[in-house]
Amino acid sequence: MLEPTATVARLTHHRNIPSFFSSPKSLIAFLWILGFTLIYLWQTNSATGIQLFRRASTPTTPPRQTIPVPVPVPVPVPAVSGYRAVVYNLTDFGAVGDGKTVNTEAFERAIGKIREFEEKGGGQLNVGAGLWLTAPFNLTSCMTLFLEQGAVILGIQNENYWPLMPPLPSYGFGREHVGPRYGSLIHGQNLKDVIITGNNGTIDGQGKFWWRKYRAKLLNYTRGPLVQIMWSRDIIISNITLKNSPFWTLHPYDCKNVTISNLTILAPIKNAPNTDGIDPDSCEDMLIENCYISTGDDGIAIKSGWDQYGIQYGRPSNNITIRNLIVRSVVSAGISIGSEMSGGISNISISNIHIWQSRRGVRIKTAPGRGAYVQNVHYQNITFSNLRVGIVIKTDYNEHPITGFDPKAVPKINNVSYVGIYGSGVRVPVRMQGSSEIPIRGVFIQNMSVGISDKKKHVFQCAFVEGRVVGYVFPVPCENLDLYSENGELVKASGSQNVSDIDYSF
Repeated sequence: MLEPTATVARLTHHRNIPSFFSSPKSLIAFLWILGFTLIYLWQTNSATGIQLFRRASTPTTPPRQTIPVPVPVPVPVPAVSGYRAVVYNLTDFGAVGDGKTVNTEAFERAIGKIREFEEKGGGQLNVGAGLWLTAPFNLTSCMTLFLEQGAVILGIQNENYWPLMPPLPSYGFGREHVGPRYGSLIHGQNLKDVIITGNNGTIDGQGKFWWRKYRAKLLNYTRGPLVQIMWSRDIIISNITLKNSPFWTLHPYDCKNVTISNLTILAPIKNAPNTDGIDPDSCEDMLIENCYISTGDDGIAIKSGWDQYGIQYGRPSNNITIRNLIVRSVVSAGISIGSEMSGGISNISISNIHIWQSRRGVRIKTAPGRGAYVQNVHYQNITFSNLRVGIVIKTDYNEHPITGFDPKAVPKINNVSYVGIYGSGVRVPVRMQGSSEIPIRGVFIQNMSVGISDKKKHVFQCAFVEGRVVGYVFPVPCENLDLYSENGELVKASGSQNVSDIDYSF
C-alpha cells in the first residue's frame, strides 16, 4: 500500500475537521467565543503586564509622580488649668461700665489680686455687660479673662494713655517710625496658662481715632496692636469679638502652644490701615480655627521678623495649623505668609478656607534682604469668591528698614502645595512671580477649578517657577510646570521654568 503524499495528507487533515464547524451557526458561535476570549486576554495583559502578543522587554513607561504628603503639623494642646482658685467680677474693684468712666485702675487691681493666687491655680476675672472704657493693661499668668455677653472693653482714644515700649527685637525699630512703639490695649509678656474667652463679649480698640491720625501723619510712634502676647506659652483665646484695632489686631509674638478659636475679628474694609486680623510672629505650635475675619488688611499674616533684625533674632514661625475660616480682605489678602519672614517660616497647614470679596486669596510675599526661607506649606480645600488674584507668590515686596539690610540675603521658597482649590469670579487665579535671585521650587498643584471673571490669555501666570501639576487643573497651567496625569504618569516635562508671563495690566 502506497504512503499518501504530503498533499494527500493535508487533504486528509482537512477532511478530519470536526463536523461542528460544518454549520454556519456553529462557526459564528465559535468566532464570538474567540473574540470575547481575545478581548479578555488583552484587558488582562493591560492590567497585569502579561505579554501575549509582544516580546517581553524592560518597561519604558514614564516615571510616576509621587504625590507629596504634607509634613504633619502637630496641633497644640496648651497646658492651661481647668481650675481657678478665685473668681472676681470687675465691679468688685469699683469699675463702672458706662462708656465714660476710665476703668484702668480697676483692671489693674483685679489682675494684681489674681497674681497672688498664681501658685494655687490662678484666678478668673469676669467682665459683665457694659461699656468698660480703659487704657492699656497687662495680664498675668494663670489667669482667665472672661467677657460676658454684652461686655465691651473700649480702648481709650487718647495716645497719652498708651504706654511706649521698646521696639520688637526682630524688627529693630518701630514698624512705622524709628524708636519706641505704643503698647497694646491688652498686653502680656513672659506668661503661661492664660485664657481670654467669654460668651461673645467684645474688645473694641476704637481705632478710627488712630487711623485718622496715622493718615494725617500726626503720630510720632508706631501704633499698638489690640491684643499682644509676647514670649509666652500655653495660651487660649476663644469665643470673643475683636474689632477696630489701632494696628494689627491679635499679635502673638514668640509664643508656643497657642490655640485661637471661634473669634470674630472686624475692622472697616477700607480706610483702616494695617488692621491685620491675626499675625502669628515667630510662633511655634499654634492652632487657628473656626474664625470669621473681615479687616482692612490681611486676614492672617504669618511673620518672623524683618530683614537683618529678623535674621539676627532667628526665631522661625513653625508648626502652625489654620483651618475652617471665612475671610474677607478687600485691600490685601485673605491669608498671607510674610512679608516679614526673616527668621524663617515652615510646616504650615492651611485648610477649609473660604475667602470672599478680597483683593487676593492666599499669598506668600518676600524680597531680597529678607533671607531665611518659606518651606513646607500646604493649602487644601480653599475656595475663592470674587477675587482679583487667587494664589500669589511675590518675591519683590520691597519694604525695608531705612538702612542696614543686605540685598544679598535672599530667601528660599520650597515645597508649596495646593490641593483642592476652587472658586468663581477670579480675575487671575494664579500669579507666582519668582526671579533669578529667588526662584520658586517644589510647587505642587492638584484638583484645581477656578472660574475666571474675564477671559484673558494669561490668567495662570508664572516666572522662575519649578514644580508640577497633577490631573485636571483649570485654568490651563503655565508652561513652567511639569504636567502629570491623575495616575501620576508624566505627560509633559517643562523646559521653561525661567519663562515669565507675569502681567499686571488686568
